[in-house]
Amino acid sequence: MEAAMDLMRRISPKESETALSALLSLLPHHSADLLSQVDLPLQVCMDDELMKEFILCEYNRDADSYRSPWSNKYFPPLEDGTLPSGQLRKLEIEANEVFAVYCDQYYEGGVTSVYIWDDENQGFVACFLIKKDGSRTGQGRRGYLQEGSWEAIHVVEVAAEEGGTTRYCLTSTVMLSLTTENKSSGTFSLSGSIRRQMSLDLSIADGHLCNMGKMIEEMEGKLRNSLDQVYFGKTREMVCNLRPPPEGIQLRLPEN
Repeated sequence: MEAAMDLMRRISPKESETALSALLSLLPHHSADLLSQVDLPLQVCMDDELMKEFILCEYNRDADSYRSPWSNKYFPPLEDGTLPSGQLRKLEIEANEVFAVYCDQYYEGGVTSVYIWDDENQGFVACFLIKKDGSRTGQGRRGYLQEGSWEAIHVVEVAAEEGGTTRYCLTSTVMLSLTTENKSSGTFSLSGSIRRQMSLDLSIADGHLCNMGKMIEEMEGKLRNSLDQVYFGKTREMVCNLRPPPEGIQLRLPEN
């Protein structure tokens, strides 16, 4: 099991679904652990009632149907699907509106979904999802990428209130893939994923949504910096070492 998870962390997100299927056939007794720990590329569905796209994941799934955060209905229709409580549904509606604006400001468009449900420990759990298609034929406004996507999964566990403060536990996963193609450099493909966690005890004076938003914004900044240093920085360093630039052209390599 440990070796299987180590392999999944190093495989391209594009191939993770195929790899997971193979692992499930090899380790059927660990299917629950594999499904809970492996993050697959996010899929998008259309809410036929409000004509808005929403993201599919295990957190809004019931049987073979998925709940839309916009209309609070399941697609395909499901009569007895699990729904959040009235108070959490109000918070979910507000979170979806705010997070859509956040995504447009930071990512210049994309599909977002926020799902909130009750926790067994008298708190609740919230899942914030972003899927940005940066390809030329998708939502990429700059047209630099032949293919590319940024997929972020932020799960926040909110404990019960104690003395005006609450503990927030955030687990964030980002899956990045990109492909460029031009005559001078040919085809170049890069993909990977990264996961980080953080926990904070915060006052609820500003509200749960404000606290969760600050944590997600801070975490995404750290993840972007890590991806830039690990993937892009090391790739640039290796390319420049293997193929030195012509004389008179100097490329500045990362200090690390």
